[in-house]
Amino acid sequence: MDRMSEDDELPEYAERVLEVAERIPPGRVMTYGDVAEWLGEGGPRQVGRVMALYGGAVPWWRVVRADGVLLPGSELRALARYREEGTPLREAGRAAEGHVPRLAMARARWDGRDPESVTPHT
Repeated sequence: MDRMSEDDELPEYAERVLEVAERIPPGRVMTYGDVAEWLGEGGPRQVGRVMALYGGAVPWWRVVRADGVLLPGSELRALARYREEGTPLREAGRAAEGHVPRLAMARARWDGRDPESVTPHT
């Protein structure tokens, strides 16, 4: 996931996105749109692009799609992290491809306040 060399300079917006990703407490998530809203600039696609290009050095699994579907291609790596951190999950039904659970967004979503805050963002 990390495509930068040590000599590359990180764009300012990317730095800000990655700082937000680092603030998200273990067991909680923010959507791409939540991060953009918290920063007051950009949108979900811009945040997603930053995470795709530079997110390997931060807890990338904590910045997610709004529908709770795990990142395609990284589902098992993310799932291991979620289980390790106790992130709320919704178990997949038998019809779900690969039986991979989704995030339980109503319980897992973090609103950007103090990490001790457990009030989910709705």
